[in-house]
Amino acid sequence: MSKKDIGIKPLGERVVIQPLEEESRTDSGLYIPDTAKEKPQTGVVVAIGEGSEETPITVKVGEKVLFPKYTGTDIKMGTVDYIIMDFEKVLAVLK
Repeated sequence: MSKKDIGIKPLGERVVIQPLEEESRTDSGLYIPDTAKEKPQTGVVVAIGEGSEETPITVKVGEKVLFPKYTGTDIKMGTVDYIIMDFEKVLAVLK
């Protein structure tokens, strides 16, 4: 993923994540309405704060990560949804 300016620079030990939407269809072909979809728990890191000496940020822009379902602050920039959260809330980097 190329690094682009999204217009958000997180401060301190925070990261900005663009959530990845879940499939809108089941394996058997049924469509899932938006009202029944789960809140995403995976996303791509699009910006990172400067961190601190005590807590350096170890994720990189472009990495796919896993995070708790109800964490961070949801924001919308134009038509794109983002979540700003403390770096320590990121559970894992997905490969």
